Amino acid sequence: MNTLKVTLFISFLLSGACGSISAANTVDRPKLIPQARQEATLSYAPVLKKVAPAVVNIYTIQHQKVALPNSPLLDDPFFKQFFERAYPEYDHEQISLGSGVIVNKEGYILTNYHVIENADLIQIALADKRQFIAKPIVMDKRTDLALLKIDGKGEFPYLSVSVQEDLEVGDLVLAIGNPFGIGQTVTHGIISALARSQEGINDFNSFIQTDAAINPGNSGGALVTTDGRLVGINTAIYSRSGGSMGIGFAIPTPLAISVIDSLKTGGHIIRPWLGLDVAPITIKTIGALGLEYPQGVLVKSVYPGGPGEKAGIKAGDVIAAIDEKEIDDKAAFDYRIAITPVGQKATVKIFRQGEVRTLPIQFSKPPEGSDPLPFVIKGITPLQGAKLRILSPALALDLGLNPMKEGVVIAEVEKEGVATRLGLLRGDILVSVNKKSVNTKKEAIALLQNKESSWNLVLKRGNKLFDLQIKG
Repeated sequence: MNTLKVTLFISFLLSGACGSISAANTVDRPKLIPQARQEATLSYAPVLKKVAPAVVNIYTIQHQKVALPNSPLLDDPFFKQFFERAYPEYDHEQISLGSGVIVNKEGYILTNYHVIENADLIQIALADKRQFIAKPIVMDKRTDLALLKIDGKGEFPYLSVSVQEDLEVGDLVLAIGNPFGIGQTVTHGIISALARSQEGINDFNSFIQTDAAINPGNSGGALVTTDGRLVGINTAIYSRSGGSMGIGFAIPTPLAISVIDSLKTGGHIIRPWLGLDVAPITIKTIGALGLEYPQGVLVKSVYPGGPGEKAGIKAGDVIAAIDEKEIDDKAAFDYRIAITPVGQKATVKIFRQGEVRTLPIQFSKPPEGSDPLPFVIKGITPLQGAKLRILSPALALDLGLNPMKEGVVIAEVEKEGVATRLGLLRGDILVSVNKKSVNTKKEAIALLQNKESSWNLVLKRGNKLFDLQIKG
């Protein structure tokens, strides 16, 4: 909802000279008096008249139940009844601010997932002061992007999402949003860095860094070039004070294409897939791989029958480039896959045993599981309210898991269930129940239907195992 804060520790080493300026560039030029206003004015106003109407302010309301006060008197039924009458549960209204960009004339708005997460009501204010209610259509935590639909008729001003990858460090950009809720505000700066990797913002870790001032409330707003192209969605800042310190981050718009295209598939995001499990290359491994410095990613395993295997990629290969775009690290590899449309053909440059090879490959739709509908756990059990499914490459990609993983996973968690109160999360893999391993959904259901006086659950979250001991 408010702009995310990212703590960074950055040091710069400046050395050497930047070169000399040639004498030809220092020749005195005559100083002229402007003869017209246009000759003396440098302004972004023309481009802002074009793009600003498509940037909206977002106000979200979240209702939170406030429980009865803690008191030992509540253990007594008489006093508990008295307190319930005197202090009934009530709604606490939490209002948050953000920004968004209208991306087509029908009134679909692109914004950050974290801006509207858990919102009960979403209100939109356009630059022309019109106000509307909006409804979430697509919410994608993996990219930290969401798509809303304005509840209104007629055509709306909009910006087309740029898929070009022609940004360079030093390019001028404008940031438009609703900082601190004061209304639409424009700041300007340059592209400070590209493909900046920041953990904890989204799963793809490839951001545009800019020194254009971005503040709380700017999340979801537009980052545009001086010719009016939407190239980023402002998302996060580095800050020690809560305000702008000249280090802001925006999600590149090519990453939003799959979210917008999901409108064609009923809101379901189809993520491209190569059927490869890769690992980063470190200083310690470059010698064994025959590399001079860390570059590319190491293929750990290949999914049988997947696009990678069909292309001839093998475990132990180093992927150095995709379609002549260098792969510097795993974040670059994940980003390159994420922005490539399903069905597109590409070339992959690999290193194999000292040789350089180029292989053709086609980005494909990941295989779906055999159980598209989750099983909801009910009854007296620690997983009550959890929805279980068998992992498939498609489901794993949706959950942000390794597509090579297998097992039974928590696909969703109901808000009011026991599983939520125990802190279980979407994406947790159920490893065992009461010391008995779980490999299929049928096994999980059978074990969880037993009436037990105590429970022992082992779950895997990321690369960590959690052992939960619960008394019945």
